[in-house]
Order: sequence, then C-alpha cells, then structure tokens
Amino acid sequence: MRAGASMTPAQATLSHAAARALYDRIGRWQDTQRFYEDYATADVIAHADLRHARSVFEFGVGTGRIAERLLRDELPATARYRGIDISATMVALARERLSPWRSRAVIEQSDGSPRIQAPEKQFDRFLSTYVLDLLSPEDITLVVEEAHRLLSMEGLLCLVSATYGRTPLERFVMGAATRLHSLSPNLVGGCRAIDLLSFLRPGDWGVVHRNVTSKWGIASEVLVARPT
Repeated sequence: MRAGASMTPAQATLSHAAARALYDRIGRWQDTQRFYEDYATADVIAHADLRHARSVFEFGVGTGRIAERLLRDELPATARYRGIDISATMVALARERLSPWRSRAVIEQSDGSPRIQAPEKQFDRFLSTYVLDLLSPEDITLVVEEAHRLLSMEGLLCLVSATYGRTPLERFVMGAATRLHSLSPNLVGGCRAIDLLSFLRPGDWGVVHRNVTSKWGIASEVLVARPT
C-alpha cells in the first residue's frame, strides 16, 4: 500500500486548472489567512534549522510572505531560494515581494504537476505550507517522493497542512470545513484536513518534529523530517 493510502479518506479535490483559477482570483487575499497560519508556520520555521541552510525549495510560494521572512530574518545571506506556484497571480506577487533578493531568489510558475524539474540532492530544505492539503492523495505522495529525491542527506522536509481536530472545538470547526469541502472545494479554498505523517514511508524518513497547532478551532499539522 502506498504511503497515505489508508489514513486520508477519498475526497474530491480541485483539478490543477481549477486550483490555478481559484488562486488567481484570491491573490493578495490569501494573506488574510495568516490569523491561524502564523502559529503553525512559526513552529515549522523554529524547527527547520534555517541558519544552517544553503538552499531552500518551496512548493507553493503563494504571495511570497513566508519566503520574505526566510530571506529577511532566517536564512544566511549566502543561501539561495527557489519557489514555484501554479498561479500566475501568486508568482507575480511573490516576485514583487522578493525583489530585494532577486540575485538569489527565483520564483517560477509550475504547470501543477507534482514532478519538479531539478537534479537530485540540490536542496537542503524542502518547504510547503498549506498546499498539500489541496492535492489528491496521489499527488501528495508524489510531492513527498520528489522532496526525498531533491533533498541532501542532511536536509529537512518542512510541511504544514490543515489536519483533523482533537478537541471538541477543533472537531466542530474542522468537521464543518469538511462538510463545506464536500459541497464544493472552492468554499474552503480547496483545502481539507489530511494526516501528513501518513504520507511518509517509515523507511524513507525520520521524523524530527511533529506538532498540531490550533487557532479558533482550525487545526494545523506541523511536520519536519529528515531523509534516511
């Protein structure tokens, strides 16, 4: 059985074209989600050992808000960054935001494929926040496989996604989001709760850090792992 197959229920997900159209419309409004996202992204950054990173790949750069923080506050001045996104609007916003670091930061538009055009072992951090929870289980599995291919042996996989609730409030909020997603993924930005850990094959990864954060009942899973 492939990783992730038994833990994440089958749900309809947005096609690549639909996801591109949705996030082209959302644009800068995506940053309004930071009221709950910032808790989880701060946790993943705290455990990513970025001060020792030389090269970072971000799958789903969005508006470039997280990349800006990494380049401004977290990464060494010599570290290079590459990010991709399916949305032309997001790519334009991220390029504008990261223009002070254009000499070492590259943003590219992807076709939505989980396959990444880069040689193996090219990066020592692979980052993706609130992106895998938009994808089908098959695509999530392929992205994780690509991360394993791209990371150096001392590298770190750094992920954040919406996840299942644990407390009564979280179960209520995340359950409501699941029901909205079942009506139309567009109603919740294409995202739904997933279990990130279930997509990591035990023989391929060693977990460095795992946590679930919550804000206003919105549960997020934070996962940092090293290729083995």
